[in-house]
Amino acid sequence: MITQLRPSQPVGTNVRIGAIVPLTPPGWTEAGRHLLAGLELAAHEVNDGGGILGRPLELVVRDTAADPDRAVAAVEELAGLGVAALTGEYHSVVARAAAGRADALGLPFLCSSAVLDALTDRPTDWVARLPPAQSHGWRLYADHLLRTGHTRIAVAAQPSVYWASGTRILRDHLAPHGGTVVELDTDTPDPTAVCDELVAHGATVLLLLVSHPEPAVPIVRAVRRDRRLARVLIGAPAGQPELPGWAASLGEDGAAVPFLRYLPERLGPLGARVESALRERLGEAPSFVALEGYDAVLVLAEVLRAHGTDRARIAEAWPRVAVEGTRGRIRFSRTPGTGVWQWTWPPVQVVDRDPAEPGRFRVLHAG
Repeated sequence: MITQLRPSQPVGTNVRIGAIVPLTPPGWTEAGRHLLAGLELAAHEVNDGGGILGRPLELVVRDTAADPDRAVAAVEELAGLGVAALTGEYHSVVARAAAGRADALGLPFLCSSAVLDALTDRPTDWVARLPPAQSHGWRLYADHLLRTGHTRIAVAAQPSVYWASGTRILRDHLAPHGGTVVELDTDTPDPTAVCDELVAHGATVLLLLVSHPEPAVPIVRAVRRDRRLARVLIGAPAGQPELPGWAASLGEDGAAVPFLRYLPERLGPLGARVESALRERLGEAPSFVALEGYDAVLVLAEVLRAHGTDRARIAEAWPRVAVEGTRGRIRFSRTPGTGVWQWTWPPVQVVDRDPAEPGRFRVLHAG
């Protein structure tokens, strides 16, 4: 458990928020570390500002390890511990499992970072979400591919509801414009087989709908070294190249790989201040995932101050939220196809790492 308390503050007076985060493998631990940094920074600042109506805010953190069953168990545990609300989670399939259990238990859940459109099986008032729905961001990504002349798309996708949903979104959006999407066989551990399939299909883009570092890193290296594929664009719409581990693993090979991130063209004063504080806390440039974590606690703190800790009142407050976050003003509304209260919409960018300077990002498209 991670708490944000001064030693003199009695535990019994705490306002508790549960946080579920992927902190151990096979979860993407780098994303989890950034998410937790944002959650912790915001909680620390809330307490420095007097807490929640004079009561300290406490984060009760549980590791999901990207396991849906473990996430469900964590939700049940946190509900039993008396948390007022739940937040966090990066992996969409895991967040979906957590959201379903939170809905069943009547526990307000503000999803910080997962984008799968149908976050719950049924419409619910208990769940709200900060990041855009997958269909919103991935359609913008498909528009970027069309704008840059690409219509023959290949995807290397691992079995997952999330990756399958992404493939369907791309195929449906590209088809009316003459675009095609072919799925490559990723069952073989040999990345050269992916290269051979790319050549056979005549694809001009390979999208990596796979985990990082395995199998993403060996696939990228194989494609970069295959002279037959010198003109093939590698893309990673889910955002793998955003975090420093991508550049550390691939160096120059990891540049010029477009991905989605949820940032405005320029951060405002709050975003710039938080980014600087997160950089110091993390010891590296913070990703948008860290800002999502910060915004999640910021929103919940405002709701708790205005409506108290009763769970039903918190859930009823989603449509009345109006909070200035690190990336813009946050308001929630009902969005078809999501079933939850949705921020419509956070800023979305298609970005890559500059081949001349892989540590620098280039904004290629925004919406």
